[in-house]
Amino acid sequence: MSRNGTTEFGLDFVTANRFYVEIESSLSAAFTECQGLGVQIQHESISEGGVNDQQRILLGQPKFSEVTLKRGITNDLVFWNWINAVLEQRNQGTAIQQHRRNINILVFNQAGETMQCWTLIGAVPTGWKAPALSADSNGVAIEELTLVYEGLKIVANQGGGGATILNSRDQSGYFASN
Repeated sequence: MSRNGTTEFGLDFVTANRFYVEIESSLSAAFTECQGLGVQIQHESISEGGVNDQQRILLGQPKFSEVTLKRGITNDLVFWNWINAVLEQRNQGTAIQQHRRNINILVFNQAGETMQCWTLIGAVPTGWKAPALSADSNGVAIEELTLVYEGLKIVANQGGGGATILNSRDQSGYFASN
């Protein structure tokens, strides 16, 4: 595409304030913040004898960072109910597999179209934080939920459809990424 002699690439950038998080099979909460989404591939540098101007890089396992979701506190206890179920299972010494979810984080453009969907595969809560309360404050009370996850899937121009509850792993021991 060309306009006034310049080339347009048709990229549609998004602002960081247009996102939704699907949890419990729907857009059940308006989140004020989602932070920490990322992956690092562990690596090792090896210098070979006689090669002084290069090094070999050996790649290892990926490490997915924790994701923290923040929202204004409401009478919806979806965060607390989820982590409380994990706590109860841990106290009983039973597996927490049935409390893992595929969580979708959807980012929209200004027209309301889905630009990207980030799916946290096999997410489970590992932290919950109540809001700070102060008699002289007029800010919104914010609760936080920290998630860890086993994998990440990213798709463009589509996504959503509800965060799924995971019931079983495949033959190799992993959750499906779709």
